[in-house]
Amino acid sequence: MDRATDPHPYDALLLLSFGGPEGPDDVLPFLENVTRGRGIPRERLAEVGAHYHLFGGVSPINEQNRTLLAALRADFAAHGLDLPVYWGNRNWGPYLTDTLRDMVRDGRRRVLTLATSAYASYSGCRQYREDLAGALATLAAEGLELPRVDKLRHYFNHPGFLETVTDGVLAALARLPEEVRGGAHLAFSTHSIPDAAADTSGPPAAHGPGGAYVAQHLDAAGHVAAAVREATGGEHPWRLVYQSRSGAPHIPWLEPDISEHLAALHAEGAPGVVMVPIGFVSDHMEVLYDLDTEAMAVAKELGLPAVRSATVGAEPRFVAAVRDLVLERAATERGESPGRCALGALGPSHDICPVGCCPARQAKPAAAGADSPYA
Repeated sequence: MDRATDPHPYDALLLLSFGGPEGPDDVLPFLENVTRGRGIPRERLAEVGAHYHLFGGVSPINEQNRTLLAALRADFAAHGLDLPVYWGNRNWGPYLTDTLRDMVRDGRRRVLTLATSAYASYSGCRQYREDLAGALATLAAEGLELPRVDKLRHYFNHPGFLETVTDGVLAALARLPEEVRGGAHLAFSTHSIPDAAADTSGPPAAHGPGGAYVAQHLDAAGHVAAAVREATGGEHPWRLVYQSRSGAPHIPWLEPDISEHLAALHAEGAPGVVMVPIGFVSDHMEVLYDLDTEAMAVAKELGLPAVRSATVGAEPRFVAAVRDLVLERAATERGESPGRCALGALGPSHDICPVGCCPARQAKPAAAGADSPYA
């Protein structure tokens, strides 16, 4: 087999995502899955659930994952990469444990995982690894032979991701009125997390104010802003902002909030803004509600011209980036030294999460890392 399309030693790719409800009756059970063990009052779940009911009780994330799944399979087949692709979710069907069980029964023994989160953080990486460990523990208790499960490196700075984001920003700028386009600001938005979780994100060497989570977002946003400046020939001031805070008010979370930033831009006289959901792979509910609904309403009330750029979704360059990452990791596992694509200043991320990377509040086993009990 040509090494350029050789997935050995891997015999399957697992698309691992968050999951979402697909009808009104799914909303509350889904939110109970997401918040299990955290003591969230039922009335708070109902409040969040109202966001989903604005869209018929359907989150777009599952359908977008089906689209990505089909695109990956088509891309792999078109490029001679013989690697089956499976899909499992953390919080809704198809559930991760059920998918891994199917993979074992299909004879898969070396599984490579693509998480639909591009950055280092507890919720964006280690929690997925904990879910993998939990699923493997369930299969072990059932007496099944466990596969070895690895995880692709963080892809926030892969060209296929960042170039797609850049083109989305350029397309969004073109939708702004011509008279405000040249001076429009860029608001790069990602999910807010507690300061304490940000500070301990990434390997221990990266721990500190904001940790790897903030550093990676700033690096990605800075690269996109520079690429937009080069393409347009104009200066577009930018800032990293946050959305979707859900914690107790007394706990510090990353700021500024996107809506507060829009108000500040208006007060400063900014002519317009492009909201760039750089922290998200697809248009799931927090993009549709927190940006397209809530933040857009704020911008409209302020009289601030605003548009939102697209997420990468299943865009062909992002799909090709996944293929590149799969082949890169496979070659590394075979003892080769493949080229590792990365833009920006931080360079390619680690393949194997080290001990102490994005620690949990309460220690739990996590697969696909240096501290995995399933190596």
